[in-house]
Formats: sequence, structure tokens, C-alpha cells
Amino acid sequence: MSLDIARIRALYPALSDGYAWLDAAAGTQVPRPVIDAIAAAYTEGIGNGHGAFPGSARSDEIVSRARQAVADLVGGDAGGVVFGPNMTTLTYRFAYALAKDWGPDDEIVLSQLDHDANVRPWVQAATRAGARIRWATVDVPTGELPAEQYDELITGQTRLVAVTAASNILGTMPDVARITARAHAAGALTYIDGVHATPHTPIDMAALGADFYATSSYKWSGPHIGAIISRPDLLDRLSPDKLASSPNEVPDRFETGTLPFADLAGVAAAVDHLAGLDPDATGSRRERLLTSMTAVEAHEQTELAHLLKGLSSLPGVTLIGSPLRRTATAYFNVTGHTPRQVADHLAARKVNVWDGHCYAWELTGALGIRDTGSAVRAGLVHYNDRSDVDHLLNALEDLVG
Repeated sequence: MSLDIARIRALYPALSDGYAWLDAAAGTQVPRPVIDAIAAAYTEGIGNGHGAFPGSARSDEIVSRARQAVADLVGGDAGGVVFGPNMTTLTYRFAYALAKDWGPDDEIVLSQLDHDANVRPWVQAATRAGARIRWATVDVPTGELPAEQYDELITGQTRLVAVTAASNILGTMPDVARITARAHAAGALTYIDGVHATPHTPIDMAALGADFYATSSYKWSGPHIGAIISRPDLLDRLSPDKLASSPNEVPDRFETGTLPFADLAGVAAAVDHLAGLDPDATGSRRERLLTSMTAVEAHEQTELAHLLKGLSSLPGVTLIGSPLRRTATAYFNVTGHTPRQVADHLAARKVNVWDGHCYAWELTGALGIRDTGSAVRAGLVHYNDRSDVDHLLNALEDLVG
């Protein structure tokens, strides 16, 4: 299994501008098939859903195809795929619905490793309900989230365990399956933030033990759409706030307002794009996704090793975190330069990176860097190649002398 990176890169119009696009942890570029799918939806004509005319039927079919595509991507049930504008908005929605049954005797377990979108909605919902928050802490300086601590954190009072499948700044991939097994043994639900993990590795939400799995298509070459995937029977137990006139069926009742039908056509096209990354992949779309994403992970890990070795060799560059299993994400600082100064220098040399806390609020606080600008993040995805990595390293070498 291997990827033809030149073929893949040719599908992305934005990559022809001479920049090294290493900002993918904040959002990927979009390939031509996704752009074409969105344009085709508008060209053919769409209407609001559940109507009597062909344009409305096209919208309904687009939604159905998008649900099945996302289900195939993560190993879920199409009847449990909920769409929304982004993962943060959806998590607030689910936090509000789940917390309706929480009270002062209940506990919620969160982690310092998580993006704030999988922290603050739960903190605020628990505070309103009077429930107690318990924290899983990160090992500094490795950036690991030791799973054994959950043996003490999770009790018979635990109602929900929320944890990330991968840190969006360090790339740390904790032992989610062990954490969720402990949660389920105590009768708790699990909410897994898969936004950063999904673009980098094959996902099986059942193997992860996710009762709710969150992902965002703009992190894997799709449009700006978020999704929460759960079991239809579990969704049926929840009562989100909704309009009296809107559908009461699952998953529709979680989707307030009209869905962005054309963008959902792009979501399905993005999943098909991922499934076809390895031209030798065969079988069902789910099988082709597993094959292609395994090849993606191998490619990214090879380039990550080159990146980490190069960063470690540069004087004054300090890598933050050293997790054993990580996505292709590097977080670093340069002595004598603020993170924004480094990002500005790189942007002037056509290298796109991010700087700052990147919404990893608790983690950058635990690392002691949040109040000083945090650090610089470079993230690789399947369309990045060795030239992108070397472009970054050469530009940093210019900076450090």
C-alpha cells in the first residue's frame, strides 16, 4: 500500500501556489472532486427537504448519501449521523441535551489533553446542573494522557467521560479504548473528539468504545460541516430543544434549521476521495477507506519522522511533547522569537503554519506556555510531501542562522 502523492496533490487547486500548506490541523484544502460535487448540486438545482418536487428530492438524497458516507468513514450507523455547522456547536447542543438529566450527585470526567470544544461545553453544562467535574491530567513534558488514572477518576457517579482521540497540538493519541472500557464498566457514556484523529488514521468508533464520536469534514478535505455519530437508539433517548414544527425523528431532531445541502454533497465526495487515495484499495467503500487511511498513516508517519529529526537538529528550536503514538503534528518554539514572529517569518517564505494555543486551552496551561504565546504548530496530512517539510526546515534554518 502506497500513495501517489503527485497524483493526489494535482487534485488540489490551492496547492499550486508555491506555498507549503502545513496548516492542515486547522483545516485542509479541498480537492477538485469535492469542489465539483458542491457546484453540481447548485447547477442541478436543490430545494428544501421533504418536498414534492425533484429539486427537493435531490436534497433529501444528498443528505442520505452524506450520512452513509460519514458512517462508512468512522464505522458508524448512518441513522445516527447528526450534521451541524461545526463540532463546537454540535457539542454544545449535545451537552445541553445530556445535562438535562444531571444533578449534584453526578460526575463528569474531562481531560487536559482536549481541545476546548470538548471541555467548555461540558464544564458549563455540568455547572448549570450542579454536577462535579473531575480532571484527567497530562504528563508533562511527554504530553501523554496516562489511561490508568481513569481507574480512580471514574466512579459509580460518573455520567460522562469526554476525551480526545488525538491532541490537536501535540498529536498525542491516548489509549481511548481502555478509557472507554472503564467508563462503560461504571455505566457512563463516552464522548470522543475525533476531529484531529480522523484525517490521520483508520477510525472504528466501536473499537474505540465511542457512544458519541465527533468529526469535522473540513479537517479531511471536505467543506465546513461538523458531525456527531452515535447509535440511533441512544439518540432516541435524548430530547434536544427544537422547534415544535420540526421533525421529531432521529437524527433529524438534532439538526436545527435547514441543512447546507450543497456542502453535504461535498461531504460525501470528500469521503469518496479518501477512499480512493490508495488506488489498489478494493471492496466496499468502508473497506477501501480502511486500506487508504492505513496508507495515509504510513505516509504521514514517514514525513513526520523527517520533520521531527530536522526540527531537533536546528539550534534554538524546542519541540514540545514526545508522545509515543501521535499524529503527524509538531508543536515547537524558537529561542528569541515569539510564536507569532516565527509564523510571520514562515509566512513570508511561503510556509503556512499556526501559532498560539490553538484552542488547546487546558493543555497549553498545563504546559506553562499559554500566557507567553504558546507555540508554533505544523501539521501534515496526506497531500503533504517531503518538499513541504524541507521548505519549512529551510525557512527555519534561515531564522535561527
